[in-house]
Amino acid sequence: MLHFNRCQHLKQITEKCFSVIHVNMDKHPQLFLSRTFVLAELRKSWHSTHSLVGDKNIILMGPPGAGKTTVGRIIGQKLGCCVIDMDDDILEKTWNMSVSEKLQDVGNEQFLEEEGKAVLNFSASGSVISLTGSNPMHDASMWHLKKNGIIVYLDVPLTDIVSRLKLMKIDRIVGQNSGTSMIELLKLRRQYYKKWYDTRVFCESGASPEKVADKVLNAVKRYQDVDSETFISTRHIWPKDCEQKISTKFFSEVVIEGLASDGGLFVPEKEFPKLNSGEWKSLVGATYVERAQILLEKCIHPADIPAARLGEMIEKAYGENFTCSKIAPIRHLSGNQFILELFYGPTGSFKDLSLQLMPHLFAYCIPPSCNYMILVATSGDTGSAVLNGFSHLNDNDKQRIAVATFFPENGVSDFQKAQIIGSQKENGWAVGVKSDFDFCQTAIKRIFKDSNFTGFLTVEYGTILSSANSINWGRLLPQVVYHASAYLDLVSQGFISFGSPVDVCIPTGNFGNILAAVYAKMMGIPIRKFICASNQNHVLTDFIKTGHYDLRGRKLAQTFSPAIDILKSSNLERHLHLMASKDGQLMTKLFNQLEEQHHFQIEKILVEKLQQDFVADWCSEGECLAAIHSTYNTSGYILDPHTAVAKVVADRMQDKTCPVIISSTAHYSKFAPAIMQALKIQDINQTSSSQLYLLSSYNALPPPHETILERTKQQEKMEYQVCAADVNVLKSHVEKLIQKQFT
Repeated sequence: MLHFNRCQHLKQITEKCFSVIHVNMDKHPQLFLSRTFVLAELRKSWHSTHSLVGDKNIILMGPPGAGKTTVGRIIGQKLGCCVIDMDDDILEKTWNMSVSEKLQDVGNEQFLEEEGKAVLNFSASGSVISLTGSNPMHDASMWHLKKNGIIVYLDVPLTDIVSRLKLMKIDRIVGQNSGTSMIELLKLRRQYYKKWYDTRVFCESGASPEKVADKVLNAVKRYQDVDSETFISTRHIWPKDCEQKISTKFFSEVVIEGLASDGGLFVPEKEFPKLNSGEWKSLVGATYVERAQILLEKCIHPADIPAARLGEMIEKAYGENFTCSKIAPIRHLSGNQFILELFYGPTGSFKDLSLQLMPHLFAYCIPPSCNYMILVATSGDTGSAVLNGFSHLNDNDKQRIAVATFFPENGVSDFQKAQIIGSQKENGWAVGVKSDFDFCQTAIKRIFKDSNFTGFLTVEYGTILSSANSINWGRLLPQVVYHASAYLDLVSQGFISFGSPVDVCIPTGNFGNILAAVYAKMMGIPIRKFICASNQNHVLTDFIKTGHYDLRGRKLAQTFSPAIDILKSSNLERHLHLMASKDGQLMTKLFNQLEEQHHFQIEKILVEKLQQDFVADWCSEGECLAAIHSTYNTSGYILDPHTAVAKVVADRMQDKTCPVIISSTAHYSKFAPAIMQALKIQDINQTSSSQLYLLSSYNALPPPHETILERTKQQEKMEYQVCAADVNVLKSHVEKLIQKQFT
C-alpha cells in the first residue's frame, strides 16, 4: 500500500530515529528528549515519499447509482485527464458481454472472482477511474488499485440511491439473493466501502453531479495537503515578520503532548470545518456512530489517522460498552425542556463519550519506542472514565501506556471515590490527594512544565508524560459530536425543523463541555444561547456577567455536584483565545496574572462579545435538592445533582421562545446520598450498593444503570494510595508508578 498516514509512517521511522538518538546520547543527550526531532524526520519523509503527483489515479468508489460515472467524466474534463469506467471500458471489453449478462451467466460468487481477475490485469496512471459497486468486495483487486491512487468514497444517501436505481430500471445487483431487499443489500455493502476509502465525499440528498465533482476535488486536495490542518498554542505569539516560520503542531502531535510547552492549550490554527444545511439534514436519520464518523473525519486529517481506521475506532468506542444503543439519547422532560442523557457509558458520566474513544486515538498516534504515563486530575467523573477507557486498549498498548489519576481525597462523592478506586487495572492507578481539584489540576500542569523532571523520566525510564483531561484536544474533540447529535435527534423526532434555533444549558466547571457546544455551533448547528450553570463555586458565572475572573479570597466549597467544584477553569482559555482573534500575547498576560495575582479583567469589548452568546447563573444547594424533588414528583424523572443545577439555571435564564437542551452529565446513582436526601428517603447511612438497589426499586426514569450496579460491590474493597498536597510528593508518586509499570 503506497499511502501511509503520518502516524503509521512515524512508527516505521521512529526506531531508526531513536537508534540514532541512543548512539549519540552521550554527546547530545538533549536529542533523546526531543520528539520534535522525530516528527521533523517524519514530515521530511512524508513529503518526499508520499506526495501525490500527476501519475496517481483518482478512484471513485460507491454503491450502484452513486453517480460515479457521471462525476468521473466531469472531473476528467476539469483536470483534462483520462476517464475510465470500470464497467464499460474494462469489464465489458474483457468479457465481450454486458455486466448484467455476465452476472446472470456465472452467478454472484463467480462474478466477483471474474471481476477481480479483470481488475488485477488492469493498470492506469493519471486517470479518473469509476469503480463498479462490487469492486470493493474483492480484496486483492482493491489492494492493486490502491497502490496507485486515492480512493474516494461517494457517500450518497440510500434514499437517493434507491430512487436512481428505479429510474435506471436496475432491480438486481451483485450479491442480491431472493428475499434480500435492495436497501438491505446496500446497507450491507457499506462495510466494504468503509474498508477501502482514503477520503469520503459526504453528499447531501439531491446534490448535482457538478457539486459532487467539486467536493471530490476538494477532498483530494485536502488529502494531498498534509500540512493544511495544524494547531497552535493559545499562548502562541504571532511573528511580526510575515516570513518567520510559525510554530505549529499536527493533530497526532497535540494528542500525544496534551499541554503546549508554553503552558497554553492547543487549538486549531484555522476555523472549524463547517457542514452545509443539506449535509446536516442527511445526518438526521443517521446513527450516533455514523454521525461521529462524518464529523470527526472532517476534524482529523487522514495523514494523522486514516478515515477507515478512525471509523474502526469509533465503532469500537461506541459499541458494547454503552447500555443504550442510541449512545446519547435526548428525552423530552417538560414544556420546552429536553434532557440530553450522557450517562450510558461504562462509568455513568458524560466523560465516557470522549474517554472511550480518546485512548484509541492516543495509542494510534504514539511512536512505538517510548512508554507513556498519562496524568489526570479529576473532580469526580474523569478519573473512573479515563481508567476504564485506557483499560480497553489491546495488551500491547497497555504495556506501554499507563494512567495515574489524582483526585481530591475528600472532594468527591463516596460513590465516585469507590468507582475511581474500583476502576484501577493493570495499567491504571488512583491516587487520593489531600487537597481540592484545583490543586490537583495545577500540580499536574506544573509537572508538565518542569522540563528537568520530564527530561529525567525520559532519559531514566524511556517514559514521556501526557494528559487525558479536557486540556488534551483528543479528549475535547469527541464531545462536539453529542451536542450536534442532540440537535439532529430533535429534528428527527419532529420537535423542530433543521435551522430552528435551540439553547443549551450545561453544568459547567472546567468549561470543556460547554466549549464543545460552541464548536458544534461553529460546524453549523444553530445554537442560540449557551447557558452556563454553576453551583456555589460560581466563578464562571461571575466572570460571564462582569468580565472579571477573580479568585482572591475565594475558597472552594464542597457541594452535592462535585464534578463542577472548580475555581480554575482550564478550557476558558481556549474560548477567550477564540474571542480575542487568537491573541496569544493577551492569553499569556491574562493567565500569568491569574497565576500570580489570582484575578484578571478582560476589556469591555470582549465582555460584550462573550455576552452575545453566553448567559450564566448559579444554583444553591437547597435549590439543587428542591429541583430533584420537584422534577421527580411532576415527571417521575430523577436528575443527578449536576443536571439539577442546570435545570434550576435553565428555569431562571431561558426565555422559553425555543427549546433548551439540558446536558445531563451523570447518572443519578453516582450521587445516591444526595438523591435520597432530596427525595426524603430514610436510611441514608447505608452502603453504596444498598443505596443504589433502594433507588432502583423506585422504577423511575432514567432506568437503573446496570453496569454501575454490577460493579459497586467489588469497587468498595479495592485499595489505593493517598498523598499530601505537595507537587514534589506527586512527582515522587509518578516516578514510583513508572518504575512499577515500565521497569
